[in-house]
Amino acid sequence: MQSLKALFAVVVLGAVCTQAALAQTGLGAQGAEGEPNRMQQWLVPAPDPDTMAHAVLFRPPGDGPFRLAVIAHASTQNVLRRAQMPQPEYRALATWLVARGFAVLVPERLGHGATGGRYLEDQGGCDEADYSRAGRATAVQIAAALDYLRRQSFVRQDGAVIVGHSAGAWGALALARENPSGVSHIIAFAPGRGGHANGFPDQVCAPHRLLSSAAEFGKGARVPVTWLVAANDTYFSPVFSRQLAAAFGDGGSRAGFRVLAAAGSEGHWLAESEAGIKIAGPELDRALELPGSATAKKR
Repeated sequence: MQSLKALFAVVVLGAVCTQAALAQTGLGAQGAEGEPNRMQQWLVPAPDPDTMAHAVLFRPPGDGPFRLAVIAHASTQNVLRRAQMPQPEYRALATWLVARGFAVLVPERLGHGATGGRYLEDQGGCDEADYSRAGRATAVQIAAALDYLRRQSFVRQDGAVIVGHSAGAWGALALARENPSGVSHIIAFAPGRGGHANGFPDQVCAPHRLLSSAAEFGKGARVPVTWLVAANDTYFSPVFSRQLAAAFGDGGSRAGFRVLAAAGSEGHWLAESEAGIKIAGPELDRALELPGSATAKKR
Protein backbone atom coordinates (compact mmCIF):
# COMPACT_ATOMS: atom_id res chain seq x y z
CA MET A 1 0.00 0.00 0.00
CA GLN A 2 1.36 3.43 -0.92
CA SER A 3 2.37 5.37 2.19
CA LEU A 4 0.69 8.58 3.23
CA LYS A 5 4.06 10.30 3.01
CA ALA A 6 4.23 9.49 -0.70
CA LEU A 7 0.62 10.59 -1.18
CA PHE A 8 1.33 13.80 0.73
CA ALA A 9 4.29 14.59 -1.55
CA VAL A 10 2.20 13.87 -4.64
CA VAL A 11 -0.70 16.08 -3.55
CA VAL A 12 1.58 18.99 -2.66
CA LEU A 13 3.22 18.74 -6.08
CA GLY A 14 -0.21 18.34 -7.65
CA ALA A 15 -1.47 21.43 -5.86
CA VAL A 16 1.38 23.47 -7.32
CA CYS A 17 0.73 22.13 -10.82
CA THR A 18 -3.01 22.64 -10.42
CA GLN A 19 -2.45 26.20 -9.29
CA ALA A 20 -0.47 26.94 -12.46
CA ALA A 21 -2.87 25.08 -14.73
CA LEU A 22 -5.97 26.74 -13.32
CA ALA A 23 -4.56 30.20 -12.76
CA GLN A 24 -6.57 31.53 -15.67
CA THR A 25 -9.81 30.10 -14.31
CA GLY A 26 -9.66 31.76 -10.93
CA LEU A 27 -8.04 29.98 -8.01
CA GLY A 28 -8.00 32.26 -4.98
CA ALA A 29 -10.40 34.96 -3.83
CA GLN A 30 -13.85 35.09 -5.42
CA GLY A 31 -15.44 38.49 -4.99
CA ALA A 32 -15.30 41.02 -2.20
CA GLU A 33 -14.95 40.54 1.54
CA GLY A 34 -18.03 40.74 3.72
CA GLU A 35 -19.23 40.20 7.26
CA PRO A 36 -18.50 38.67 9.65
CA ASN A 37 -14.71 38.76 9.93
CA ARG A 38 -13.94 39.76 6.33
CA MET A 39 -15.71 36.62 5.12
CA GLN A 40 -14.73 35.82 1.54
CA GLN A 41 -15.33 33.00 -0.90
CA TRP A 42 -12.23 31.28 -2.27
CA LEU A 43 -11.34 28.46 -4.62
CA VAL A 44 -8.40 26.27 -3.60
CA PRO A 45 -6.67 23.27 -5.22
CA ALA A 46 -7.90 19.72 -4.73
CA PRO A 47 -6.23 16.37 -5.55
CA ASP A 48 -8.43 16.08 -8.67
CA PRO A 49 -6.83 18.48 -11.20
CA ASP A 50 -10.20 18.97 -12.88
CA THR A 51 -11.94 20.24 -9.74
CA MET A 52 -11.33 23.24 -7.51
CA ALA A 53 -12.52 23.12 -3.91
CA HIS A 54 -14.88 25.81 -2.69
CA ALA A 55 -13.80 27.44 0.56
CA VAL A 56 -14.62 30.28 2.93
CA LEU A 57 -11.87 32.49 4.35
CA PHE A 58 -12.12 34.65 7.47
CA ARG A 59 -9.44 37.17 8.52
CA PRO A 60 -8.61 39.65 11.26
CA PRO A 61 -8.26 43.34 10.36
CA GLY A 62 -5.02 44.37 8.68
CA ASP A 63 -2.58 42.88 6.22
CA GLY A 64 -1.01 40.20 8.42
CA PRO A 65 0.84 38.00 8.14
CA PHE A 66 -1.50 35.91 10.28
CA ARG A 67 -1.23 32.42 11.66
CA LEU A 68 -3.38 30.05 9.60
CA ALA A 69 -6.11 27.73 10.83
CA VAL A 70 -7.64 25.21 8.44
CA ILE A 71 -10.96 23.72 9.56
CA ALA A 72 -11.72 20.26 8.16
CA HIS A 73 -15.45 19.55 8.12
CA ALA A 74 -17.50 16.45 8.94
CA SER A 75 -18.75 14.09 6.22
CA THR A 76 -21.29 11.35 5.56
CA GLN A 77 -21.44 8.13 3.58
CA ASN A 78 -24.87 9.17 2.26
CA VAL A 79 -24.48 10.37 -1.33
CA LEU A 80 -27.59 12.56 -1.35
CA ARG A 81 -26.72 14.29 1.92
CA ARG A 82 -23.21 15.01 0.66
CA ALA A 83 -24.53 16.51 -2.57
CA GLN A 84 -26.96 18.74 -0.64
CA MET A 85 -24.43 19.81 1.98
CA PRO A 86 -24.25 23.61 2.33
CA GLN A 87 -20.83 25.23 2.31
CA PRO A 88 -19.34 24.52 5.76
CA GLU A 89 -18.45 27.71 7.62
CA TYR A 90 -18.09 26.89 11.34
CA ARG A 91 -18.72 30.59 12.02
CA ALA A 92 -18.54 30.40 15.81
CA LEU A 93 -15.25 28.50 15.71
CA ALA A 94 -13.89 30.79 12.99
CA THR A 95 -14.86 33.88 15.01
CA TRP A 96 -13.06 32.45 18.05
CA LEU A 97 -9.91 31.85 15.98
CA VAL A 98 -10.01 35.22 14.20
CA ALA A 99 -10.25 36.95 17.58
CA ARG A 100 -6.94 35.27 18.44
CA GLY A 101 -5.20 36.44 15.31
CA PHE A 102 -5.79 33.57 12.91
CA ALA A 103 -6.76 33.66 9.27
CA VAL A 104 -9.25 30.80 8.99
CA LEU A 105 -9.89 28.70 5.90
CA VAL A 106 -12.83 26.29 5.71
CA PRO A 107 -12.43 24.26 2.50
CA GLU A 108 -15.20 21.99 1.20
CA ARG A 109 -13.71 18.67 0.15
CA LEU A 110 -14.36 16.70 -3.04
CA GLY A 111 -17.72 14.99 -3.30
CA HIS A 112 -19.50 17.54 -1.11
CA GLY A 113 -21.94 20.32 -1.99
CA ALA A 114 -20.79 22.99 -4.43
CA THR A 115 -17.31 21.49 -4.78
CA GLY A 116 -18.72 18.27 -6.22
CA GLY A 117 -16.45 15.87 -8.04
CA ARG A 118 -15.53 12.35 -7.01
CA TYR A 119 -15.82 11.44 -3.35
CA LEU A 120 -12.39 10.14 -2.39
CA GLU A 121 -13.11 9.32 1.25
CA ASP A 122 -15.45 6.35 0.82
CA GLN A 123 -14.72 3.92 3.66
CA GLY A 124 -16.68 1.04 2.14
CA GLY A 125 -19.24 -1.18 3.85
CA CYS A 126 -19.81 -1.31 7.59
CA ASP A 127 -18.17 -4.66 8.30
CA GLU A 128 -15.14 -4.19 6.03
CA ALA A 129 -14.72 -0.42 6.44
CA ASP A 130 -11.29 0.84 5.36
CA TYR A 131 -10.79 3.71 7.77
CA SER A 132 -7.10 4.11 6.99
CA ARG A 133 -7.76 4.77 3.30
CA ALA A 134 -10.59 7.17 4.08
CA GLY A 135 -8.44 9.10 6.56
CA ARG A 136 -5.54 9.37 4.15
CA ALA A 137 -7.85 10.66 1.41
CA THR A 138 -9.10 13.37 3.76
CA ALA A 139 -5.54 14.20 4.81
CA VAL A 140 -4.29 14.87 1.30
CA GLN A 141 -7.16 17.30 0.73
CA ILE A 142 -6.38 19.16 3.95
CA ALA A 143 -2.73 19.27 2.85
CA ALA A 144 -3.61 20.73 -0.56
CA ALA A 145 -5.59 23.60 0.99
CA LEU A 146 -2.96 24.18 3.68
CA ASP A 147 -0.12 24.35 1.16
CA TYR A 148 -1.98 26.76 -1.10
CA LEU A 149 -2.92 29.20 1.68
CA ARG A 150 0.60 29.18 3.09
CA ARG A 151 1.73 30.64 -0.25
CA GLN A 152 -0.40 33.75 0.31
CA SER A 153 1.35 36.93 1.46
CA PHE A 154 -1.01 37.45 4.41
CA VAL A 155 -0.25 34.02 5.95
CA ARG A 156 2.70 33.20 8.19
CA GLN A 157 4.85 30.21 7.33
CA ASP A 158 4.84 28.92 10.91
CA GLY A 159 2.28 28.30 13.62
CA ALA A 160 -0.47 26.83 11.44
CA VAL A 161 -3.25 24.87 13.15
CA ILE A 162 -5.47 22.13 11.74
CA VAL A 163 -8.90 21.96 13.39
CA GLY A 164 -10.89 18.91 12.39
CA HIS A 165 -14.41 17.78 13.16
CA SER A 166 -15.58 14.15 12.97
CA ALA A 167 -14.38 12.74 9.61
CA GLY A 168 -12.40 15.94 9.12
CA ALA A 169 -10.68 15.36 12.46
CA TRP A 170 -10.01 11.77 11.42
CA GLY A 171 -8.21 13.11 8.36
CA ALA A 172 -6.29 15.54 10.57
CA LEU A 173 -5.06 12.58 12.63
CA ALA A 174 -3.94 10.85 9.43
CA LEU A 175 -2.06 14.01 8.49
CA ALA A 176 -0.43 14.13 11.95
CA ARG A 177 1.64 11.09 11.06
CA GLU A 178 3.41 13.16 8.40
CA ASN A 179 4.28 15.96 10.85
CA PRO A 180 3.55 18.57 8.17
CA SER A 181 5.92 21.51 8.04
CA GLY A 182 4.72 24.68 9.73
CA VAL A 183 1.86 22.99 11.64
CA SER A 184 2.13 23.64 15.37
CA HIS A 185 -1.02 21.89 16.66
CA ILE A 186 -3.95 19.72 15.66
CA ILE A 187 -7.33 20.12 17.36
CA ALA A 188 -9.56 17.08 16.82
CA PHE A 189 -13.24 17.44 17.69
CA ALA A 190 -14.75 13.94 18.03
CA PRO A 191 -12.54 12.29 15.40
CA GLY A 192 -13.69 9.07 13.76
CA ARG A 193 -15.74 7.48 11.04
CA GLY A 194 -18.53 4.89 11.02
CA GLY A 195 -20.48 6.32 13.95
CA HIS A 196 -24.22 5.68 14.31
CA ALA A 197 -23.76 2.33 12.59
CA ASN A 198 -26.98 1.36 10.80
CA GLY A 199 -28.61 4.44 12.29
CA PHE A 200 -28.13 3.43 15.95
CA PRO A 201 -26.53 5.80 18.49
CA ASP A 202 -23.45 4.59 20.35
CA GLN A 203 -22.76 2.00 17.66
CA VAL A 204 -19.66 2.12 15.44
CA CYS A 205 -19.02 0.10 12.29
CA ALA A 206 -16.07 -2.28 12.76
CA PRO A 207 -14.69 -0.52 15.85
CA HIS A 208 -11.60 -2.75 15.87
CA ARG A 209 -10.69 -1.39 12.43
CA LEU A 210 -11.06 2.18 13.66
CA LEU A 211 -8.80 1.44 16.64
CA SER A 212 -6.11 -0.15 14.49
CA SER A 213 -6.20 2.79 12.07
CA ALA A 214 -5.86 5.23 14.98
CA ALA A 215 -2.74 3.37 16.08
CA GLU A 216 -1.40 3.54 12.51
CA PHE A 217 -1.95 7.32 12.36
CA GLY A 218 -0.34 7.89 15.74
CA LYS A 219 2.85 6.02 14.90
CA GLY A 220 5.62 8.58 14.50
CA ALA A 221 3.32 11.60 14.94
CA ARG A 222 5.11 14.37 16.83
CA VAL A 223 2.81 17.34 16.22
CA PRO A 224 0.79 17.99 19.42
CA VAL A 225 -2.84 16.82 19.22
CA THR A 226 -5.72 17.90 21.45
CA TRP A 227 -8.64 15.44 21.28
CA LEU A 228 -12.00 16.87 22.37
CA VAL A 229 -15.31 15.04 22.76
CA ALA A 230 -18.59 16.15 24.36
CA ALA A 231 -20.03 14.12 27.21
CA ASN A 232 -23.20 13.48 25.18
CA ASP A 233 -21.59 12.51 21.86
CA THR A 234 -23.48 9.42 20.61
CA TYR A 235 -21.39 8.98 17.45
CA PHE A 236 -18.11 8.40 19.29
CA SER A 237 -18.84 8.21 23.00
CA PRO A 238 -16.30 9.50 25.53
CA VAL A 239 -15.54 5.91 26.51
CA PHE A 240 -14.83 4.80 22.95
CA SER A 241 -13.10 8.08 22.10
CA ARG A 242 -10.74 7.55 25.01
CA GLN A 243 -9.88 4.13 23.58
CA LEU A 244 -9.22 5.70 20.18
CA ALA A 245 -7.02 8.39 21.72
CA ALA A 246 -5.10 5.75 23.66
CA ALA A 247 -4.55 3.72 20.47
CA PHE A 248 -3.34 6.86 18.69
CA GLY A 249 -1.07 7.74 21.60
CA ASP A 250 0.48 4.28 21.91
CA GLY A 251 2.55 5.09 18.84
CA GLY A 252 4.40 7.78 20.79
CA SER A 253 2.25 10.68 19.59
CA ARG A 254 1.54 13.67 21.76
CA ALA A 255 -2.23 13.49 22.28
CA GLY A 256 -4.17 15.23 25.03
CA PHE A 257 -7.65 13.80 25.57
CA ARG A 258 -10.43 15.91 27.12
CA VAL A 259 -14.12 15.25 27.74
CA LEU A 260 -16.19 18.44 27.48
CA ALA A 261 -19.56 19.22 29.02
CA ALA A 262 -22.71 18.04 27.25
CA ALA A 263 -23.70 20.30 24.35
CA GLY A 264 -27.27 20.52 23.06
CA SER A 265 -29.21 17.37 22.26
CA GLU A 266 -26.28 15.75 20.42
CA GLY A 267 -22.75 16.56 21.51
CA HIS A 268 -21.20 15.41 18.26
CA TRP A 269 -22.09 18.77 16.71
CA LEU A 270 -20.50 20.84 19.48
CA ALA A 271 -17.88 22.29 17.10
CA GLU A 272 -20.61 23.80 14.90
CA SER A 273 -22.42 25.89 17.53
CA GLU A 274 -21.70 29.07 19.45
CA ALA A 275 -22.67 27.36 22.70
CA GLY A 276 -20.34 24.48 21.91
CA ILE A 277 -17.38 26.77 21.24
CA LYS A 278 -18.02 28.50 24.57
CA ILE A 279 -17.75 25.10 26.21
CA ALA A 280 -14.60 24.23 24.28
CA GLY A 281 -13.01 27.66 24.63
CA PRO A 282 -10.86 27.03 27.72
CA GLU A 283 -9.41 23.84 26.21
CA LEU A 284 -8.80 25.62 22.90
CA ASP A 285 -7.03 28.47 24.70
CA ARG A 286 -4.87 25.97 26.53
CA ALA A 287 -4.05 24.02 23.39
CA LEU A 288 -3.18 27.02 21.23
CA GLU A 289 -1.19 28.89 23.84
CA LEU A 290 1.91 30.36 22.24
CA PRO A 291 5.20 28.76 23.36
CA GLY A 292 7.04 30.89 25.87
CA SER A 293 3.95 32.77 27.07
CA ALA A 294 3.60 33.78 30.68
CA THR A 295 1.16 30.96 31.48
CA ALA A 296 3.39 28.36 29.87
CA LYS A 297 6.37 29.54 31.95
CA LYS A 298 4.37 29.02 35.16
CA ARG A 299 3.87 25.33 34.43
